[in-house]
Amino acid sequence: MPRKLFVTTALPYANAAFHIGHMMEYIQADTWVRAQRMKGSEVHFVCADDAHGAPIMIAADKAGLTPQQFVAGIAAGRAQYLDGFHIAFDNWHSTDGVENHRLAQSIYLALRDKDLIATRTIEQFYDPQKGMFLPDRFIKGDCPKCGASDQYGDNCEACGAVYAATDLKNPRSALSGATPVMRSSEHFFFKLSDPRCVEFLERWTQDGKLQSEVANKVREWFSRDYNGLSGLADWDISRDAPYFGIEIPGAPGKYFYVWLDAPVGYLASLENLFAKRAQDGSDGAAACAAYLADPQLEQVHFIGKDIVTFHTLFWPAMLYFSGRKVPDHIHVHGFLTVNNDKMSKSRGTGISPLRYLELGLDPEWLRYYIAAKLNARVEDIDFNPEDFIARVNSDLVGKYINIASRAAGFLAKRFDGQLSSDLGVEGRLLLDGLRAQRAAIEELYETREFGKAVRETMLLADRVNAYVDQHKPWELAKQAGADGEAGAAQRAALHDVCSVCIEAFRLLTIYLKPILPALAAQVEAFLQVPPLQFADAEQALGQHRIADYKHLMQRVDAAKLDALLTPPAPAVVLPGGEAMADEISIADFADRRRQHQAAAAHARCR
Repeated sequence: MPRKLFVTTALPYANAAFHIGHMMEYIQADTWVRAQRMKGSEVHFVCADDAHGAPIMIAADKAGLTPQQFVAGIAAGRAQYLDGFHIAFDNWHSTDGVENHRLAQSIYLALRDKDLIATRTIEQFYDPQKGMFLPDRFIKGDCPKCGASDQYGDNCEACGAVYAATDLKNPRSALSGATPVMRSSEHFFFKLSDPRCVEFLERWTQDGKLQSEVANKVREWFSRDYNGLSGLADWDISRDAPYFGIEIPGAPGKYFYVWLDAPVGYLASLENLFAKRAQDGSDGAAACAAYLADPQLEQVHFIGKDIVTFHTLFWPAMLYFSGRKVPDHIHVHGFLTVNNDKMSKSRGTGISPLRYLELGLDPEWLRYYIAAKLNARVEDIDFNPEDFIARVNSDLVGKYINIASRAAGFLAKRFDGQLSSDLGVEGRLLLDGLRAQRAAIEELYETREFGKAVRETMLLADRVNAYVDQHKPWELAKQAGADGEAGAAQRAALHDVCSVCIEAFRLLTIYLKPILPALAAQVEAFLQVPPLQFADAEQALGQHRIADYKHLMQRVDAAKLDALLTPPAPAVVLPGGEAMADEISIADFADRRRQHQAAAAHARCR
């Protein structure tokens, strides 16, 4: 039976445009999903905007917008990135959708019924001018360890110390500049320290759902948490008004901390997808619940290493103790650096995905380059421009595309695009060798060893090019014009060699299709075949007519790549230190909001 997969990526925070790190994660997940579909799996692939929290509320106020308007402006700009890099989510939603409000509250009530919610009075900084409690990132002061000035309320960028905001010296509000005062407030906690939670998480985190290095790291947290205390600490899940978020049932003026409702957005987006697909008045929520209850369903999350805590402790415990399905796999990846530097807009070491597209750089160059560096481990990968040019020009154009371009012209001019059914002994042996690697390459995609899949495919391309160099179709073409049996033999050999090249090109395209979906679609049109699946590798094209060849991919223009890496204009820095991407300014939000409203109206009309 085909596998049933529910796949998500981490929800991007809706206070800025996508950066290149987002695109790396989406390319990884999209490639895996496409490979699964090529194997015949049934996949629902969803994501959403993480729309709540104080940073968005404050940024919206600065822009003169409501939080909903601010988020809508960001959301209206998402499609150009996703479509531009061929990221094929089945649904994109928002954590401010009605589904997420209902699901988050339902999960909370289930946890409360299990006696896993506690209330405590805590003291925290309050901005008397803004009239609000301050999140740690909105408090600045002098580091209590090294004395460095202008440090955030949770850690020091100068010495790396981690501390409580109340430990800062000379604290001030990053919003108003006022000196914060201490005030008491009742907060709600998820009792992660409860023996039931500890027992479940110790078992769940060590039973193969996580990569070994992640499981080993998580194991440490059961003996010592971030505050240096023994065992898991309870999790503060509430925030006080004013706050943009989901209200806690039965607690006026209290809202869920954004990290409680954010992962619930995975389920909300899936339910929203089922609702969109529901026909004849059927209940999308009920259909989604039945889907999630299927014991054959696998729930798979792709995330970055910076949010492992939320996805390996809080999220599975929330699901399990609310009676819901827990994740089957959480795939964690590292960060993307540029020339071995951490991305920083202020230092000009980031890459704007939108700028990449605007310059006319092929999005599948980036998909290929990232895939060629990805593996199943939690490792950072580096974008190096010289390496980027070499890989694209040498591998994709020089090795892969060149196979078709060297053969298609001869087939069109001399054989009316008709392939030979013979192929010759050497040709059949070559193709049998390519087909024999299908299972291995499928498994490399399955285990997210994309870099190995690329290398194995390029080794196969080397075999094909060696075959071409050995048989020299250009020489055969010269000799094929001779009269008599000699000319006829050379024409037959030319036909076989060029047909072998096209069949090999088809096989290589199958192996690269999860990474290069748009290019594969062009190849399918050229070959005049239906969408390629992995199983198609087992059957040869035989006597088949191909279309006229059109050039499929250009080489990298180094000047455009230089323009991409030129430092951008200074970023707009929002309160709390969030840098807004250079391609979006405050002035854009009104236009983005109108786009979002027009799209929503169009959807309602449909």
